[in-house]
Amino acid sequence: MFSEVRLVAAAGLRGLAGLPRRGLRPAAALVSISLLSGCGVFSSDESDEEQQITVGTMSAPSTLDPAAAWDSSWELYRNVFQTLLSFPSGAAEPEPDAAESCKFTDATNKVFTCELREDLKFSDGHALDAKAVKYTFDRMRRIDVKGGPTGLLGSLDSVETKGDRTVTFRLKKPDATFPFVLSTPAMSIVDPSEYPADKLREGTSIAGSGPYALESYKPGERAELVKNTHYQGAADRKNDAVTIRYFKKSSTMVDALKNKQIDVTFRGLAAEDIVEMQANKDAREGIQLVEGSGTEIRYLVFNPDDPWARKKPVRQAFAQVIDRPAIAHKIYQDTVEPLYSMVPQGLTGHGTGFFDDYGDPDTAKAADILKSAGINEPVPLTLWYTTDRYGSATAGEFAEIKRQLEDSGLFKITLKSRPWTEFDAGTKKREYPVFGRGWFPDFPDAENFIAPFIGTKNVLNTPYPSREITEEVLPRSRREADRGAVADDFERAQRLLVDDARLLPLWQGKQYIMASEEIAGGERALDPSAIMMMWELERKTSW
Repeated sequence: MFSEVRLVAAAGLRGLAGLPRRGLRPAAALVSISLLSGCGVFSSDESDEEQQITVGTMSAPSTLDPAAAWDSSWELYRNVFQTLLSFPSGAAEPEPDAAESCKFTDATNKVFTCELREDLKFSDGHALDAKAVKYTFDRMRRIDVKGGPTGLLGSLDSVETKGDRTVTFRLKKPDATFPFVLSTPAMSIVDPSEYPADKLREGTSIAGSGPYALESYKPGERAELVKNTHYQGAADRKNDAVTIRYFKKSSTMVDALKNKQIDVTFRGLAAEDIVEMQANKDAREGIQLVEGSGTEIRYLVFNPDDPWARKKPVRQAFAQVIDRPAIAHKIYQDTVEPLYSMVPQGLTGHGTGFFDDYGDPDTAKAADILKSAGINEPVPLTLWYTTDRYGSATAGEFAEIKRQLEDSGLFKITLKSRPWTEFDAGTKKREYPVFGRGWFPDFPDAENFIAPFIGTKNVLNTPYPSREITEEVLPRSRREADRGAVADDFERAQRLLVDDARLLPLWQGKQYIMASEEIAGGERALDPSAIMMMWELERKTSW
Protein backbone atom coordinates (compact mmCIF):
# COMPACT_ATOMS: atom_id res chain seq x y z
CA MET A 1 0.00 0.00 0.00
CA PHE A 2 6.01 2.59 3.53
CA SER A 3 9.96 3.40 7.28
CA GLU A 4 6.97 3.98 9.52
CA VAL A 5 5.44 2.94 12.82
CA ARG A 6 2.68 0.35 13.03
CA LEU A 7 0.27 0.78 15.90
CA VAL A 8 -2.05 -2.06 16.75
CA ALA A 9 -2.99 -2.09 20.40
CA ALA A 10 -4.94 -4.98 21.87
CA ALA A 11 -8.49 -3.74 22.15
CA GLY A 12 -11.97 -5.17 22.28
CA LEU A 13 -14.66 -4.59 19.73
CA ARG A 14 -16.38 -1.32 20.59
CA GLY A 15 -19.59 -0.16 18.96
CA LEU A 16 -19.57 -2.65 16.06
CA ALA A 17 -22.38 -4.99 16.97
CA GLY A 18 -22.40 -8.34 15.27
CA LEU A 19 -18.83 -8.44 13.92
CA PRO A 20 -16.97 -11.70 14.60
CA ARG A 21 -14.11 -11.80 17.02
CA ARG A 22 -10.88 -12.22 15.11
CA GLY A 23 -8.34 -13.69 17.50
CA LEU A 24 -5.54 -11.87 15.73
CA ARG A 25 -2.17 -11.23 17.24
CA PRO A 26 -1.35 -7.52 17.16
CA ALA A 27 0.48 -6.56 13.99
CA ALA A 28 2.96 -4.54 16.01
CA ALA A 29 3.92 -3.53 19.48
CA LEU A 30 4.86 0.12 19.62
CA VAL A 31 7.29 1.62 22.07
CA SER A 32 8.23 5.26 22.41
CA ILE A 33 11.90 5.89 23.08
CA SER A 34 12.61 9.33 24.47
CA LEU A 35 15.79 10.68 22.96
CA LEU A 36 15.38 14.12 24.46
CA SER A 37 17.91 15.52 26.86
CA GLY A 38 16.30 15.81 30.30
CA CYS A 39 12.65 15.49 29.30
CA GLY A 40 10.04 12.92 28.34
CA VAL A 41 6.81 12.93 26.41
CA PHE A 42 4.18 15.13 28.05
CA SER A 43 0.50 15.71 27.40
CA SER A 44 -0.56 19.10 26.19
CA ASP A 45 -2.89 21.49 27.95
CA GLU A 46 -6.00 22.99 26.44
CA SER A 47 -5.25 26.07 24.38
CA ASP A 48 -7.24 28.57 22.36
CA GLU A 49 -4.30 29.04 20.01
CA GLU A 50 -4.69 27.55 16.57
CA GLN A 51 -2.87 24.25 16.29
CA GLN A 52 -1.03 23.79 13.00
CA ILE A 53 1.22 20.80 12.30
CA THR A 54 3.60 20.20 9.38
CA VAL A 55 4.33 16.59 8.44
CA GLY A 56 7.05 15.35 6.09
CA THR A 57 6.82 12.14 4.06
CA MET A 58 8.33 10.57 0.96
CA SER A 59 5.00 9.02 -0.01
CA ALA A 60 3.24 11.39 -2.38
CA PRO A 61 -0.15 10.35 -3.81
CA SER A 62 -0.23 8.84 -7.27
CA THR A 63 -3.85 9.95 -7.76
CA LEU A 64 -6.56 11.86 -5.88
CA ASP A 65 -9.33 9.48 -6.98
CA PRO A 66 -9.88 6.53 -4.57
CA ALA A 67 -11.21 4.39 -7.43
CA ALA A 68 -7.68 4.28 -8.91
CA ALA A 69 -5.37 3.83 -5.92
CA TRP A 70 -4.14 0.71 -4.17
CA ASP A 71 -1.01 2.37 -2.86
CA SER A 72 0.28 5.03 -0.48
CA SER A 73 -2.21 7.56 -1.82
CA TRP A 74 -4.25 6.15 1.06
CA GLU A 75 -2.18 8.32 3.41
CA LEU A 76 -4.02 11.37 2.19
CA TYR A 77 -7.37 9.63 1.75
CA ARG A 78 -7.57 8.55 5.39
CA ASN A 79 -7.56 12.19 6.45
CA VAL A 80 -9.88 13.75 3.87
CA PHE A 81 -12.34 10.96 3.06
CA GLN A 82 -14.48 8.73 5.26
CA THR A 83 -15.05 5.00 5.19
CA LEU A 84 -17.96 3.14 6.74
CA LEU A 85 -15.55 1.54 9.21
CA SER A 86 -12.04 2.50 10.31
CA PHE A 87 -9.41 1.81 12.94
CA PRO A 88 -9.44 4.51 15.63
CA SER A 89 -6.30 4.92 17.70
CA GLY A 90 -5.67 1.78 19.75
CA ALA A 91 -8.27 -0.38 18.01
CA ALA A 92 -7.48 -3.92 16.86
CA GLU A 93 -10.83 -4.34 15.09
CA PRO A 94 -12.62 -2.05 12.61
CA GLU A 95 -15.14 0.26 14.26
CA PRO A 96 -17.91 2.50 12.85
CA ASP A 97 -16.89 5.79 11.25
CA ALA A 98 -19.34 7.10 8.66
CA ALA A 99 -21.53 4.24 9.84
CA GLU A 100 -23.32 4.31 13.16
CA SER A 101 -23.33 0.51 13.28
CA CYS A 102 -22.44 -2.43 11.03
CA LYS A 103 -22.92 -6.18 11.32
CA PHE A 104 -23.38 -9.43 9.46
CA THR A 105 -27.12 -10.04 9.34
CA ASP A 106 -27.04 -13.71 8.37
CA ALA A 107 -25.45 -16.84 9.80
CA THR A 108 -23.07 -17.42 6.88
CA ASN A 109 -21.12 -14.12 6.70
CA LYS A 110 -22.63 -13.27 3.30
CA VAL A 111 -24.89 -10.29 4.15
CA PHE A 112 -23.34 -7.24 5.81
CA THR A 113 -25.49 -4.23 6.71
CA CYS A 114 -24.47 -0.75 7.83
CA GLU A 115 -26.60 2.04 9.24
CA LEU A 116 -25.16 5.50 8.51
CA ARG A 117 -24.88 8.34 10.97
CA GLU A 118 -27.61 10.95 10.65
CA ASP A 119 -27.16 14.07 8.52
CA LEU A 120 -23.73 13.24 7.13
CA LYS A 121 -22.31 15.74 4.64
CA PHE A 122 -19.34 16.05 2.35
CA SER A 123 -16.96 18.96 2.81
CA ASP A 124 -18.78 20.81 0.00
CA GLY A 125 -22.06 20.59 1.94
CA HIS A 126 -23.68 17.92 -0.23
CA ALA A 127 -25.50 15.13 1.60
CA LEU A 128 -23.74 11.82 2.21
CA ASP A 129 -26.47 9.20 2.21
CA ALA A 130 -26.92 5.52 1.41
CA LYS A 131 -27.15 6.26 -2.30
CA ALA A 132 -23.73 7.95 -2.20
CA VAL A 133 -22.25 4.85 -0.58
CA LYS A 134 -23.76 2.56 -3.21
CA TYR A 135 -22.61 4.94 -5.95
CA THR A 136 -19.04 4.80 -4.59
CA PHE A 137 -18.83 1.01 -4.75
CA ASP A 138 -20.67 0.65 -8.06
CA ARG A 139 -18.46 3.32 -9.60
CA MET A 140 -15.22 1.69 -8.46
CA ARG A 141 -16.25 -1.65 -9.93
CA ARG A 142 -17.50 -0.06 -13.15
CA ILE A 143 -14.25 1.85 -13.79
CA ASP A 144 -12.19 -1.18 -12.68
CA VAL A 145 -8.73 0.41 -12.91
CA LYS A 146 -5.91 -2.04 -13.70
CA GLY A 147 -4.01 -2.76 -10.51
CA GLY A 148 -6.58 -0.65 -8.66
CA PRO A 149 -8.53 -1.37 -5.48
CA THR A 150 -11.36 -3.30 -7.17
CA GLY A 151 -9.33 -6.41 -6.38
CA LEU A 152 -10.27 -5.98 -2.73
CA LEU A 153 -13.94 -6.48 -3.62
CA GLY A 154 -13.68 -9.96 -5.10
CA SER A 155 -16.31 -11.32 -2.73
CA LEU A 156 -18.83 -8.51 -3.31
CA ASP A 157 -21.91 -9.35 -5.39
CA SER A 158 -24.16 -6.28 -5.00
CA VAL A 159 -24.89 -3.20 -2.89
CA GLU A 160 -28.45 -2.32 -1.89
CA THR A 161 -29.94 0.65 -0.07
CA LYS A 162 -33.04 1.16 2.07
CA GLY A 163 -34.00 4.72 2.80
CA ASP A 164 -31.29 7.31 3.33
CA ARG A 165 -29.23 5.48 5.93
CA THR A 166 -29.22 1.71 5.36
CA VAL A 167 -26.68 0.03 3.08
CA THR A 168 -26.54 -3.75 2.57
CA PHE A 169 -23.63 -5.59 0.96
CA ARG A 170 -24.46 -9.01 -0.48
CA LEU A 171 -21.45 -11.25 -0.93
CA LYS A 172 -20.93 -14.05 -3.43
CA LYS A 173 -19.41 -16.23 -0.74
CA PRO A 174 -18.72 -16.06 3.00
CA ASP A 175 -16.03 -13.53 3.86
CA ALA A 176 -15.21 -12.83 7.49
CA THR A 177 -12.61 -10.26 6.35
CA PHE A 178 -15.15 -8.02 4.58
CA PRO A 179 -15.46 -5.54 7.51
CA PHE A 180 -11.68 -5.11 7.30
CA VAL A 181 -11.94 -4.38 3.58
CA LEU A 182 -14.54 -1.69 4.28
CA SER A 183 -12.11 -0.02 6.69
CA THR A 184 -9.44 0.54 4.03
CA PRO A 185 -9.08 4.00 2.44
CA ALA A 186 -9.76 2.31 -0.92
CA MET A 187 -13.42 2.32 0.16
CA SER A 188 -13.45 6.11 0.68
CA ILE A 189 -16.94 7.45 0.07
CA VAL A 190 -17.10 10.00 -2.75
CA ASP A 191 -19.63 12.69 -3.68
CA PRO A 192 -21.73 11.47 -6.67
CA SER A 193 -22.09 15.04 -7.95
CA GLU A 194 -18.29 15.46 -8.06
CA TYR A 195 -17.01 12.06 -9.24
CA PRO A 196 -18.06 10.78 -12.70
CA ALA A 197 -19.77 7.40 -12.73
CA ASP A 198 -17.72 5.88 -15.53
CA LYS A 199 -14.31 7.57 -15.48
CA LEU A 200 -11.72 8.88 -13.06
CA ARG A 201 -11.94 12.40 -11.71
CA GLU A 202 -9.23 14.82 -12.80
CA GLY A 203 -7.85 17.90 -11.09
CA THR A 204 -6.26 18.71 -7.74
CA SER A 205 -9.27 18.94 -5.45
CA ILE A 206 -11.12 16.44 -3.27
CA ALA A 207 -14.74 16.30 -2.14
CA GLY A 208 -14.72 14.05 0.91
CA SER A 209 -16.32 13.84 4.35
CA GLY A 210 -13.23 13.11 6.47
CA PRO A 211 -11.82 15.04 9.43
CA TYR A 212 -10.07 17.49 7.10
CA ALA A 213 -10.84 19.25 3.84
CA LEU A 214 -8.13 19.60 1.21
CA GLU A 215 -7.65 23.36 0.93
CA SER A 216 -4.89 23.19 -1.69
CA TYR A 217 -2.68 20.60 -3.34
CA LYS A 218 0.49 20.82 -5.39
CA PRO A 219 1.44 17.38 -6.74
CA GLY A 220 4.74 16.11 -5.41
CA GLU A 221 5.18 19.14 -3.17
CA ARG A 222 2.48 19.68 -0.56
CA ALA A 223 -1.11 19.25 0.60
CA GLU A 224 -2.79 21.80 2.84
CA LEU A 225 -5.48 20.37 5.13
CA VAL A 226 -7.96 22.34 7.23
CA LYS A 227 -10.72 21.19 9.55
CA ASN A 228 -13.81 19.95 7.71
CA THR A 229 -16.62 21.90 9.37
CA HIS A 230 -19.21 19.30 8.25
CA TYR A 231 -17.35 16.33 9.71
CA GLN A 232 -19.13 13.70 11.80
CA GLY A 233 -17.12 10.64 12.72
CA ALA A 234 -14.81 8.88 15.13
CA ALA A 235 -11.82 11.22 14.89
CA ASP A 236 -11.08 13.56 17.78
CA ARG A 237 -9.08 16.30 16.06
CA LYS A 238 -6.31 17.59 18.27
CA ASN A 239 -5.09 20.20 15.79
CA ASP A 240 -6.72 22.69 13.45
CA ALA A 241 -4.70 22.33 10.27
CA VAL A 242 -2.02 20.09 8.77
CA THR A 243 0.47 20.74 6.00
CA ILE A 244 1.90 17.61 4.36
CA ARG A 245 5.21 18.15 2.58
CA TYR A 246 6.44 15.57 0.08
CA PHE A 247 10.18 14.90 -0.07
CA LYS A 248 12.40 13.02 -2.53
CA LYS A 249 15.23 12.19 -0.09
CA SER A 250 15.25 11.05 3.52
CA SER A 251 18.24 13.25 4.38
CA THR A 252 16.45 16.36 3.09
CA MET A 253 13.38 15.46 5.11
CA VAL A 254 15.38 14.90 8.30
CA ASP A 255 17.26 18.17 7.77
CA ALA A 256 13.90 19.93 7.50
CA LEU A 257 12.92 18.40 10.84
CA LYS A 258 16.17 19.49 12.50
CA ASN A 259 15.72 22.99 11.11
CA LYS A 260 12.12 23.13 12.41
CA GLN A 261 10.67 23.46 8.90
CA ILE A 262 8.50 20.42 9.64
CA ASP A 263 7.29 18.92 12.92
CA VAL A 264 7.01 15.20 12.14
CA THR A 265 8.51 12.72 9.67
CA PHE A 266 7.07 9.37 8.66
CA ARG A 267 7.40 6.99 5.74
CA GLY A 268 10.69 6.94 3.87
CA LEU A 269 13.25 7.44 6.63
CA ALA A 270 16.59 5.99 5.51
CA ALA A 271 18.54 3.56 7.66
CA GLU A 272 21.52 5.89 7.97
CA ASP A 273 19.30 8.69 9.29
CA ILE A 274 17.72 6.37 11.86
CA VAL A 275 21.08 4.96 12.99
CA GLU A 276 22.57 8.44 13.30
CA MET A 277 19.62 9.54 15.39
CA GLN A 278 20.04 6.53 17.67
CA ALA A 279 23.79 6.89 18.12
CA ASN A 280 24.54 10.60 17.88
CA LYS A 281 23.44 12.71 20.84
CA ASP A 282 23.98 15.96 18.96
CA ALA A 283 21.92 14.76 15.98
CA ARG A 284 18.91 13.94 18.15
CA GLU A 285 18.86 17.13 20.19
CA GLY A 286 15.25 18.25 20.48
CA ILE A 287 13.92 15.25 18.51
CA GLN A 288 11.91 12.20 19.55
CA LEU A 289 12.39 8.82 17.87
CA VAL A 290 9.48 6.39 18.22
CA GLU A 291 10.39 2.81 17.35
CA GLY A 292 8.31 -0.34 16.96
CA SER A 293 8.09 -3.65 15.14
CA GLY A 294 6.11 -3.65 11.93
CA THR A 295 4.59 -5.59 9.07
CA GLU A 296 5.98 -3.62 6.13
CA ILE A 297 7.63 -5.99 3.64
CA ARG A 298 9.77 -5.73 0.51
CA TYR A 299 9.72 -8.36 -2.22
CA LEU A 300 10.54 -9.04 -5.87
CA VAL A 301 8.04 -9.91 -8.59
CA PHE A 302 8.85 -12.11 -11.60
CA ASN A 303 6.89 -11.34 -14.76
CA PRO A 304 5.66 -14.48 -16.60
CA ASP A 305 5.69 -12.51 -19.87
CA ASP A 306 9.50 -12.35 -19.79
CA PRO A 307 11.27 -15.28 -21.54
CA TRP A 308 13.73 -15.74 -18.66
CA ALA A 309 11.66 -14.71 -15.62
CA ARG A 310 8.91 -17.13 -16.63
CA LYS A 311 11.29 -20.10 -16.19
CA LYS A 312 10.85 -21.69 -12.78
CA PRO A 313 14.48 -22.92 -12.54
CA VAL A 314 15.67 -19.33 -13.12
CA ARG A 315 13.50 -18.10 -10.26
CA GLN A 316 14.65 -20.95 -8.02
CA ALA A 317 18.31 -20.29 -8.76
CA PHE A 318 17.74 -16.60 -8.06
CA ALA A 319 16.16 -17.48 -4.71
CA GLN A 320 19.07 -19.80 -3.91
CA VAL A 321 21.63 -17.02 -4.40
CA ILE A 322 19.92 -14.12 -2.58
CA ASP A 323 21.55 -13.20 0.76
CA ARG A 324 18.86 -11.48 2.81
CA PRO A 325 20.94 -10.95 5.98
CA ALA A 326 23.56 -9.13 3.89
CA ILE A 327 20.89 -6.77 2.52
CA ALA A 328 19.51 -6.14 6.02
CA HIS A 329 22.95 -5.48 7.52
CA LYS A 330 24.90 -3.75 4.75
CA ILE A 331 22.14 -1.61 3.25
CA TYR A 332 19.66 -1.10 6.08
CA GLN A 333 22.09 -1.35 9.01
CA ASP A 334 19.85 -3.85 10.78
CA THR A 335 16.85 -1.52 10.85
CA VAL A 336 15.04 -4.31 8.92
CA GLU A 337 14.93 -8.09 9.31
CA PRO A 338 15.37 -10.84 6.70
CA LEU A 339 12.03 -12.26 5.57
CA TYR A 340 11.45 -15.80 4.29
CA SER A 341 7.68 -15.67 3.86
CA MET A 342 5.22 -13.27 2.25
CA VAL A 343 3.39 -13.21 5.61
CA PRO A 344 5.53 -11.26 8.10
CA GLN A 345 6.33 -12.08 11.69
CA GLY A 346 3.63 -10.94 14.10
CA LEU A 347 0.69 -12.33 12.12
CA THR A 348 -0.94 -15.73 12.41
CA GLY A 349 0.25 -17.77 9.44
CA HIS A 350 3.83 -16.49 9.27
CA GLY A 351 6.28 -19.11 8.03
CA THR A 352 9.86 -19.58 6.91
CA GLY A 353 9.28 -21.46 3.67
CA PHE A 354 12.05 -19.86 1.62
CA PHE A 355 14.62 -20.59 4.30
CA ASP A 356 13.31 -24.14 4.73
CA ASP A 357 13.68 -24.81 1.00
CA TYR A 358 16.80 -22.83 0.16
CA GLY A 359 18.63 -22.30 3.46
CA ASP A 360 21.68 -20.06 3.30
CA PRO A 361 22.84 -18.67 -0.07
CA ASP A 362 24.57 -21.41 -2.07
CA THR A 363 26.01 -20.79 -5.54
CA ALA A 364 26.72 -24.47 -6.18
CA LYS A 365 23.11 -25.45 -5.54
CA ALA A 366 21.89 -22.60 -7.75
CA ALA A 367 24.23 -23.76 -10.54
CA ASP A 368 22.86 -27.30 -10.28
CA ILE A 369 19.29 -26.00 -10.59
CA LEU A 370 20.13 -24.15 -13.81
CA LYS A 371 22.25 -26.97 -15.23
CA SER A 372 19.44 -29.47 -14.66
CA ALA A 373 17.20 -27.20 -16.74
CA GLY A 374 19.75 -27.05 -19.54
CA ILE A 375 20.80 -23.46 -18.78
CA ASN A 376 24.59 -23.26 -19.01
CA GLU A 377 25.20 -19.55 -19.67
CA PRO A 378 24.66 -16.56 -17.31
CA VAL A 379 20.98 -15.64 -17.25
CA PRO A 380 20.31 -12.07 -18.47
CA LEU A 381 17.72 -10.28 -16.34
CA THR A 382 16.69 -6.64 -16.00
CA LEU A 383 15.67 -5.57 -12.50
CA TRP A 384 13.55 -2.47 -12.03
CA TYR A 385 12.94 -0.37 -8.93
CA THR A 386 11.35 2.96 -8.06
CA THR A 387 13.64 5.79 -7.01
CA ASP A 388 11.35 7.69 -4.66
CA ARG A 389 8.61 5.50 -3.20
CA TYR A 390 10.32 3.40 -0.57
CA GLY A 391 13.21 5.57 0.50
CA SER A 392 16.61 6.46 -0.86
CA ALA A 393 18.19 3.15 0.27
CA THR A 394 16.35 1.30 -2.49
CA ALA A 395 19.09 2.05 -5.01
CA GLY A 396 21.70 0.58 -2.69
CA GLU A 397 19.52 -2.46 -2.07
CA PHE A 398 19.26 -3.24 -5.78
CA ALA A 399 22.97 -2.63 -6.29
CA GLU A 400 23.61 -5.23 -3.58
CA ILE A 401 21.19 -7.69 -5.24
CA LYS A 402 23.01 -7.18 -8.56
CA ARG A 403 26.37 -7.77 -6.85
CA GLN A 404 25.19 -10.98 -5.21
CA LEU A 405 23.73 -12.41 -8.43
CA GLU A 406 26.66 -11.49 -10.64
CA ASP A 407 29.26 -12.67 -8.11
CA SER A 408 27.66 -16.10 -8.43
CA GLY A 409 28.62 -16.12 -12.11
CA LEU A 410 25.11 -17.36 -12.94
CA PHE A 411 23.41 -14.08 -13.82
CA LYS A 412 24.02 -10.96 -15.87
CA ILE A 413 21.97 -8.17 -14.30
CA THR A 414 20.90 -4.81 -15.69
CA LEU A 415 19.42 -2.30 -13.22
CA LYS A 416 16.87 0.30 -14.27
CA SER A 417 14.74 2.71 -12.26
CA ARG A 418 12.00 5.32 -12.53
CA PRO A 419 10.17 7.74 -10.23
CA TRP A 420 7.05 6.15 -8.73
CA THR A 421 4.42 7.60 -11.05
CA GLU A 422 6.31 6.37 -14.12
CA PHE A 423 7.29 3.12 -12.44
CA ASP A 424 3.68 2.39 -11.47
CA ALA A 425 2.49 3.10 -15.00
CA GLY A 426 5.09 0.66 -16.34
CA THR A 427 3.92 -1.97 -13.86
CA LYS A 428 0.37 -1.65 -15.14
CA LYS A 429 1.68 -2.21 -18.68
CA ARG A 430 3.67 -5.25 -17.50
CA GLU A 431 6.93 -3.81 -18.85
CA TYR A 432 9.34 -5.16 -16.23
CA PRO A 433 10.93 -8.64 -16.23
CA VAL A 434 11.70 -8.47 -12.48
CA PHE A 435 10.74 -5.57 -10.24
CA GLY A 436 10.76 -4.57 -6.61
CA ARG A 437 7.70 -3.64 -4.61
CA GLY A 438 6.81 -2.84 -1.02
CA TRP A 439 3.65 -3.81 0.79
CA PHE A 440 1.97 -2.21 3.76
CA PRO A 441 -1.12 -4.15 4.79
CA ASP A 442 -4.61 -2.97 4.00
CA PHE A 443 -5.63 -4.66 7.24
CA PRO A 444 -3.79 -6.84 9.82
CA ASP A 445 -4.52 -10.34 8.57
CA ALA A 446 -2.31 -12.90 6.82
CA GLU A 447 -4.79 -13.02 3.94
CA ASN A 448 -3.79 -9.48 3.02
CA PHE A 449 -0.24 -10.64 2.30
CA ILE A 450 -1.44 -13.35 -0.09
CA ALA A 451 -4.79 -12.58 -1.74
CA PRO A 452 -3.84 -9.17 -3.27
CA PHE A 453 -1.06 -10.75 -5.34
CA ILE A 454 -2.91 -13.83 -6.60
CA GLY A 455 -5.40 -14.32 -9.45
CA THR A 456 -5.82 -12.92 -12.92
CA LYS A 457 -6.58 -9.48 -11.46
CA ASN A 458 -4.28 -8.38 -8.69
CA VAL A 459 -2.58 -5.30 -7.30
CA LEU A 460 0.59 -6.01 -9.30
CA ASN A 461 -1.27 -6.29 -12.62
CA THR A 462 0.91 -9.35 -13.19
CA PRO A 463 -1.51 -12.29 -13.52
CA TYR A 464 -0.77 -15.09 -11.10
CA PRO A 465 -3.37 -17.84 -11.49
CA SER A 466 -3.39 -20.30 -8.60
CA ARG A 467 -6.61 -22.29 -8.53
CA GLU A 468 -5.87 -23.97 -5.20
CA ILE A 469 -5.29 -20.64 -3.43
CA THR A 470 -8.16 -18.69 -5.02
CA GLU A 471 -10.75 -21.48 -5.11
CA GLU A 472 -9.89 -23.57 -2.08
CA VAL A 473 -7.52 -22.05 0.48
CA LEU A 474 -8.85 -18.49 0.63
CA PRO A 475 -12.58 -19.34 0.48
CA ARG A 476 -12.09 -21.88 3.27
CA SER A 477 -10.24 -19.38 5.47
CA ARG A 478 -12.86 -16.68 4.89
CA ARG A 479 -15.55 -18.86 6.40
CA GLU A 480 -13.66 -18.83 9.68
CA ALA A 481 -14.45 -15.88 11.95
CA ASP A 482 -11.68 -16.87 14.38
CA ARG A 483 -8.64 -15.80 12.39
CA GLY A 484 -6.32 -17.59 14.77
CA ALA A 485 -7.79 -20.85 13.50
CA VAL A 486 -6.71 -20.41 9.87
CA ALA A 487 -2.95 -20.88 10.29
CA ASP A 488 -2.98 -24.18 8.39
CA ASP A 489 -4.69 -22.58 5.40
CA PHE A 490 -2.11 -19.81 5.19
CA GLU A 491 0.76 -22.25 5.63
CA ARG A 492 -0.59 -24.18 2.64
CA ALA A 493 -0.88 -20.99 0.58
CA GLN A 494 2.69 -20.07 1.42
CA ARG A 495 3.92 -23.53 0.47
CA LEU A 496 2.43 -22.99 -2.99
CA LEU A 497 4.09 -19.55 -3.24
CA VAL A 498 7.47 -20.97 -2.27
CA ASP A 499 7.15 -23.75 -4.84
CA ASP A 500 6.42 -21.22 -7.63
CA ALA A 501 8.95 -18.58 -6.46
CA ARG A 502 7.02 -15.99 -8.47
CA LEU A 503 7.11 -13.66 -5.45
CA LEU A 504 10.37 -13.46 -3.53
CA PRO A 505 10.22 -11.88 -0.03
CA LEU A 506 13.33 -9.97 0.99
CA TRP A 507 12.85 -8.19 4.30
CA GLN A 508 10.43 -7.00 6.96
CA GLY A 509 10.70 -3.48 8.26
CA LYS A 510 10.86 -2.13 11.74
CA GLN A 511 8.98 1.10 12.13
CA TYR A 512 10.22 4.56 13.02
CA ILE A 513 8.81 8.02 13.32
CA MET A 514 10.72 11.20 14.17
CA ALA A 515 9.09 14.25 15.69
CA SER A 516 10.03 17.52 17.28
CA GLU A 517 10.02 17.53 21.08
CA GLU A 518 7.15 20.02 20.80
CA ILE A 519 4.82 17.41 19.28
CA ALA A 520 2.70 14.84 21.13
CA GLY A 521 0.58 12.03 19.74
CA GLY A 522 3.09 10.14 17.59
CA GLU A 523 2.42 6.92 19.52
CA ARG A 524 -1.30 7.16 18.68
CA ALA A 525 -1.10 8.48 15.17
CA LEU A 526 -0.69 5.36 13.03
CA ASP A 527 -3.39 2.82 12.30
CA PRO A 528 -2.68 -0.93 11.74
CA SER A 529 -1.66 -0.21 8.14
CA ALA A 530 0.80 2.48 9.30
CA ILE A 531 -1.36 5.20 7.79
CA MET A 532 -1.01 8.41 9.75
CA MET A 533 -4.12 9.77 11.40
CA MET A 534 -3.05 13.40 11.32
CA TRP A 535 -5.72 14.42 13.80
CA GLU A 536 -3.88 12.66 16.65
CA LEU A 537 -0.89 15.03 16.42
CA GLU A 538 -0.80 18.07 18.68
CA ARG A 539 1.63 20.73 19.76
CA LYS A 540 2.54 20.73 23.42
CA THR A 541 1.64 23.93 25.17
CA SER A 542 3.18 23.34 28.61
CA TRP A 543 6.01 21.34 30.19
